[in-house]
Amino acid sequence: MTPLMERFVLHWGEMGARWGVNRSVAQIHGYLFIVGRPVDADELTRELAISRSNVSGSLKELQQLGLARLVHRVGDRKDHFETLGDPWEMAMQVAEARRQREIQPTLDALKALSEEASGDKETPEITRRRIVELSAFGQELDVWYREIKRLPIGTLRGLMRMGAKIARFIPGARADDRPKPKTDGEQS
Repeated sequence: MTPLMERFVLHWGEMGARWGVNRSVAQIHGYLFIVGRPVDADELTRELAISRSNVSGSLKELQQLGLARLVHRVGDRKDHFETLGDPWEMAMQVAEARRQREIQPTLDALKALSEEASGDKETPEITRRRIVELSAFGQELDVWYREIKRLPIGTLRGLMRMGAKIARFIPGARADDRPKPKTDGEQS
């Protein structure tokens, strides 16, 4: 592994740890991503100085998240693993895994609390209202996310490139939300 590759993998591990992912899992994912080819567990153990059992457990977790898949090579009995190579596909997979694992249980709990709040006269009205509003917000956001994730990646790229310029096309957008015209000295 080159020094550049090592710095990437170490940073990927740190980033993963900040997001609540085991550092070894994130480092293995980072390594799979940057090498861009199927890798066996022995190589991961050797290159990342991670125990074989930790590599095995981490690969299982990455497979459950949809971020690694098993690949077989002709004439080689070892299991090899690869990850998604397109950052967009990877980001969409991470978003969906986090939605299922973290967001959906919260939405379910908020919905149940919201339904319970309607008949609860003991809890202050402001508390009941905030629970109902938060539940409605979460459901709206989830519907929006599910609609967005169905768009082709090329369309998502285009929307991102448009950035805040899209506000021009949205009725009711505030004037201060719209992009300001460029001056002569500014580049696009």
